[in-house]
Amino acid sequence: MVLVTCALMQAQSAAKSGVPEAGIKEKLIGAWRLAWLEEQGADGKMSRIVDRKGTLLYSRDGHMSVQIMLPTAEDVPKGNPVQYDRGGYEAYYGTYDVNEQTHSVTHHVEGALVRALVGKDLTRVYHFEGGQLVLKSSRADEHWTIAWERY
Repeated sequence: MVLVTCALMQAQSAAKSGVPEAGIKEKLIGAWRLAWLEEQGADGKMSRIVDRKGTLLYSRDGHMSVQIMLPTAEDVPKGNPVQYDRGGYEAYYGTYDVNEQTHSVTHHVEGALVRALVGKDLTRVYHFEGGQLVLKSSRADEHWTIAWERY
């Protein structure tokens, strides 16, 4: 009984102080579907794309995977310095770490359709907006934003 009371008091104290009860990792855990993607075109302007399908998974034990399907193989983005897809399909898996101070999640790639990604650390800056998880590359030379929503 004493332990239950202490746990309740601690949760109430955290709620009053504005400290979230669950960290960002807890908010990430689960299955997400691709909502939209913004990419920089050849003209330098950002364009929102909604015709792609995708799934992003974060597990409680620190594993992740992502898959994205472009409508056709010819729709491969041209402006990114890193090739993430092959033939209109992107897929990789591995582990992940969250850094709440820098608002970033790093995907440690263990396997990928594009083998050059294996062994790489792909850091994404995150924020939550209107129930969506919004990710951007941390690289200054990559200009894309992707939004995910829960299944």
